[in-house]
Amino acid sequence: MTKELSLLGAVELFSTMQLEMEHENHVALERCGKLVTKEVYRVVGTYDYGWKPLAPSTQDQRESLGFEPDEPLLRTGSMRDSVWYKADHHECQIGTDNQIAVWQELGTSKIPPRPFLEGALKEKTPEVLDIIGHQIVGALSGEAREVDEL
Repeated sequence: MTKELSLLGAVELFSTMQLEMEHENHVALERCGKLVTKEVYRVVGTYDYGWKPLAPSTQDQRESLGFEPDEPLLRTGSMRDSVWYKADHHECQIGTDNQIAVWQELGTSKIPPRPFLEGALKEKTPEVLDIIGHQIVGALSGEAREVDEL
């Protein structure tokens, strides 16, 4: 026996569903922001994305200043630590306000590009899609997942 839904009941159901979907979308985007930011932190100082090696003169300069000679994009960690994310119900932004990070990401006339933000997103895109899919399907099926589950 199926239960009939009144017009008012349908309005209430769809209103509640809209709120639940917005919440679950926010949860998914928050998780994605954390995931990609964590990847940014991991990749800085490595060649995992196939970047052009540091020039020998750059390595010598780094070493003379007391830094490891061959850790691209990593000296003090301030550039890496400037990366942030902000998620709401509709989007997740990942970025930095550090001008040196912009130069490193895009390159300059003297520095080859080492796109660590774009690279992290590309690297984590399959997981990002999985998180969003699981969160939304979970919400629609009534089996929403908590933030730390997947």
